[in-house]
Amino acid sequence: MYDYDLLVVGSANADLVIGVERRPGAGETVLGSDLAVHPGGKGANQAVAAARLGARTALLARVGDDGHGRLLLDSQRAAGVDTVGVLVGGAPTGVALITVDPSGDNSIVVSPGANGRLTPGDVRAAVSLFHASRVVSTQLEIPLETVVEVVRNLSPDSRFVLNPSPPRPLPTEVLAACDPLIVNEHEAKVILGDACVSEAPEDWARLLLAKGPRSVVVTLGAEGSLVASSPGGVTRVASVKVDAVDTTGAGDAFTAALAFRLGEGASLAEAAAYASRVGAVAVTRKGAQDSFPTSEEVEALCCADPGDDPRTPGSRPDEAPGATRRGESL
Repeated sequence: MYDYDLLVVGSANADLVIGVERRPGAGETVLGSDLAVHPGGKGANQAVAAARLGARTALLARVGDDGHGRLLLDSQRAAGVDTVGVLVGGAPTGVALITVDPSGDNSIVVSPGANGRLTPGDVRAAVSLFHASRVVSTQLEIPLETVVEVVRNLSPDSRFVLNPSPPRPLPTEVLAACDPLIVNEHEAKVILGDACVSEAPEDWARLLLAKGPRSVVVTLGAEGSLVASSPGGVTRVASVKVDAVDTTGAGDAFTAALAFRLGEGASLAEAAAYASRVGAVAVTRKGAQDSFPTSEEVEALCCADPGDDPRTPGSRPDEAPGATRRGESL
């Protein structure tokens, strides 16, 4: 019996968000909206997203002993995440600088802060959390050597999910543990490197599988996603069309939902379809963690009449940018 459905090991940031009419080019200054501060970071986002869906969730992360760190801890606890693994101190809390344009697209620059001080030793000290967790998920906003240590401390029966964002080449040891490796187009091309000899997403999935993961998910924005495993082959999963307001955090919601459903015994394609619905609800609302839906809201989207307006529960007509589109290149 596992104590947790999902253990997330990863980053916790304060998101400093400014709305802009258009994102600036090199050397250009543009005016934006008032600054908004939200709890964020890929690790913290995934933990909150999973907990909102009903998953028993724990977070292993590091924050600073400052106001941003307290904001993040309060957000995790309010969502029902167990914060026993959240370490405090060593550096200021990480910060993400985010600009969001009227279409809902965003650009993000991250200052890692305390995230860069989450060490392999911290992972070893938390080994009891790993043994108590059905699924372990992580990302690359923490040091790569820490991710390697996560793989080395997995329980024999637990499942490892990795979203390699921001992307970088991965050690064979990490790739071999992924079940699945979740990438968007940019991440797939970085990890494949010179092996990316095709522009067809189906080929990316097959080439990534050849690098060693047990399974792969390639997210394709408005085109849905691809799931791949051996010997299962490559399967396309349809997207959910919605009116996007803000794509910040939608990829984290997708990953968390997919990891949770896999732990419940869903197939990879079933889990990806559910994750698409979770991501679709999230992009109809502003912010990252504030946008993450409950399981009831996802169920409402699932059961909606196909002829209904594509806007998902919780969105407001005055927030929609007009074009109907899938939330983000997750």
